[in-house]
Amino acid sequence: MSNNSHIDFSMLLASSIHDMKNSLCMLLHSLDVMFERAEKEATGHDEELSVLQYEASRVNRDLIQLLGLYRLQENELPVNIDEHMVFDVIDEQVIVNQRLISTQNLTINICCDEELVWYLDNSLIGGVINNVLINATRYSNTCIDISADMDGDFLKITIADDGPGYPAGMLEDPIDQMKSIDFSSGSTSLGIYFAHHIAELHKHNELQGFIKLENGGALGGSQFSLYIP
Repeated sequence: MSNNSHIDFSMLLASSIHDMKNSLCMLLHSLDVMFERAEKEATGHDEELSVLQYEASRVNRDLIQLLGLYRLQENELPVNIDEHMVFDVIDEQVIVNQRLISTQNLTINICCDEELVWYLDNSLIGGVINNVLINATRYSNTCIDISADMDGDFLKITIADDGPGYPAGMLEDPIDQMKSIDFSSGSTSLGIYFAHHIAELHKHNELQGFIKLENGGALGGSQFSLYIP
């Protein structure tokens, strides 16, 4: 093969991901229209449509994260850190997923001072919260708690559910899980890996953001915590 025919696979993959993401956005829009029609006509298909929407959203989310990680590797991921109302950042993601939350009959509790402000990238942090929240809707039984408060020099945002909790291996070293894909479960820990890197993009003086996974707490399930300096 000549040098002129050499393919930049990473660029090709990024371009393909972008195209697939656009197609999925159109699919998700169509599902929204179908949801509205089903609600008006009371067809009783809400649960089936909810499953389709969850799976399409999950794939779209993974593609967005893959594209973000590619841009991060190429030093092309824009980071816009500014002052934001933390409650609004969280509430925005709950509103976006309200239909999925409702069809799963889940209760979402937000515990955050509405006057709490912090410097962060709203788009990137919102994406992390969105990913963890959607995963929590899959495994939670009845409710999900989202809290945000100061923890020393960090803003701590925690999403907890009453599901079965994280697997032991993920608790030991969540980032290392990316080295071994579980094809039986389809889990790549991509969301956790993405969250880890987004947290690290937030720095202040000598401090750097990080994530923490735990099981237990008030709800007894999984607890994902995001620390932003």
